[in-house]
Amino acid sequence: MKPEYKPFVDELIELCIREDIGDGDHTSLSCIPADEHGRMRLLCKQEGTIAGIEIAQLVLQRLDPEMKFEQILHDGDRVAPGDVAFYVSGRLRSLLQAERILLNIMQRMSGVATQTAVYVKRLEGLRTKVLDTRKTTPGMRIFEKEAVRLGGGANHRYNLSSAVMLKDNHIDAAGGIAQAVAAARAHASFTCTIEVECETLDMVREAVDAGADIIMLDNMDHDHMARAIALIDGRAVVEASGNVDLDSIRELADLGVDVISSGALTHSAGILDLSLKHLRMIEDEGVAAGAADIALHAGEDK
Repeated sequence: MKPEYKPFVDELIELCIREDIGDGDHTSLSCIPADEHGRMRLLCKQEGTIAGIEIAQLVLQRLDPEMKFEQILHDGDRVAPGDVAFYVSGRLRSLLQAERILLNIMQRMSGVATQTAVYVKRLEGLRTKVLDTRKTTPGMRIFEKEAVRLGGGANHRYNLSSAVMLKDNHIDAAGGIAQAVAAARAHASFTCTIEVECETLDMVREAVDAGADIIMLDNMDHDHMARAIALIDGRAVVEASGNVDLDSIRELADLGVDVISSGALTHSAGILDLSLKHLRMIEDEGVAAGAADIALHAGEDK
């Protein structure tokens, strides 16, 4: 995780705690003695790319600084059913309070990382990069963009202050591409990149002439996109976007674009199935399963 993200992560963790625990975990408070300790493990139940281990540790430490965290896997690792990501020991009340919070975060982040890894795999051997967008779950952007990175993708602008992106509404309001780019150059720092979204070849010509740093080819068919890339001729970074999916991404990359952005990395990602189990419960289940197995075989002998 980038160091500059830490304050935002801490703030979001506080929000998650207030949201889920409220004025107290009355179930645990009523059932579990304050001094009872336990040990739990984070179990992977599905194949994919795991993400959020670092965040889980922050959640656990926030709820109980005396927690002992034994990390086995690392963010970005490929996992299979049965893999254990970490063990954690501490006050059982604190462990149970952390359970749903860290699972919600980790399952979501791991789902995004897994989805991203599949997209990145489709471009194996090519120079084209896969980027995310701002189409993220409200409040979860910092987690989801980190998950994209852990899945092998790259991050587009984090928010509206990260770069200038002139889309159709901005261009219309400014009176055209040339006017919009000139206004952006006058306003933004010289270190700020300016990107122009183009839907036609005429718009591409205007963007090149205006000196855009990045030209996004939005929802173009392959013929027009190939012609647009030839028009740009290396004078700007070329981004392909719009209706990008697993069936189309390789074909887009083969045209020679520099980057491909897809909202599907985040808005269409599922979750990765994970669980946090109390080891005493796991041991009890193992004993029960063993007893059942003995009974079954005893029945066979008869």
